[in-house]
Amino acid sequence: MTPVPPGAPLQATQTDAFEAIQSDALLSSSLWVNVALAGVSILLFVYMGRRVTDTRARFIWGATLLVPLVSLSSYLALISGLTVGFTTMPAGHPLAGQEVMSQWGRYLTWTLSTPMILLALGLLADVDRSSLFTVIAADVGMCVTGLAAALVTSSYALRWAFYVISCAFFVVVLYAILVEWPQRAAAAGTDEIFGTLRALTVVLWLGYPIIWALGVEGLAVVQSVGLTSWGYSALDVGAKYLFAYLLLRWVAANEGTVSVGSAAADTATPADD
Repeated sequence: MTPVPPGAPLQATQTDAFEAIQSDALLSSSLWVNVALAGVSILLFVYMGRRVTDTRARFIWGATLLVPLVSLSSYLALISGLTVGFTTMPAGHPLAGQEVMSQWGRYLTWTLSTPMILLALGLLADVDRSSLFTVIAADVGMCVTGLAAALVTSSYALRWAFYVISCAFFVVVLYAILVEWPQRAAAAGTDEIFGTLRALTVVLWLGYPIIWALGVEGLAVVQSVGLTSWGYSALDVGAKYLFAYLLLRWVAANEGTVSVGSAAADTATPADD
């Protein structure tokens, strides 16, 4: 657990948060590593997409590029203390009455970046607009209720209630990418890369609620904010940068296949949309 600086109020200043982060080498390194990787990824992805000309392929590329852009901004905000706070755990929590660091900015990041991941996956699989909207809306709901679970301090039971609701939204997302979207990807001729990205996404995304449940926000089995932060950061590396690299590399090499999917969408009947 990262301690609050002596005498710091419940609503600590950005300077308090910044100093607490810099004084914890484990926590600080978990953030700076992602700043570096996000920066390298942005440069790499811009280079990879320099010759992509198809409209649909560029749409996928643009959505994917936003993922490291959002992450870079987010991790800098965490490091600065802008999106970090200190919350007192409610009665019933293993750390009841203690103030712990809350990296609530991570939820803001996920609210902005994970819809871009799903948008890129949906475009790759050539799914219809209604399904894409539903899944992205569920994803946003998952992130927002996850934020509520992390920030509620009035009731330990309500923290878990929001956690369960967040997981319910997650089930909607999982059902789409595991059951519905693979069929569309097969029809679009992108099923091989879609299957790889789907497996990567599902396995890594399942890690986030597990870390929440075991970390200081949930059962506090792991009481080190630094270890928890590294858990989230490691998942981000695979779920964002590795995912984006694999997707953009395939799109750049298979622009014709992506274009065929676009042509099929343009000639679809209203019922298909």
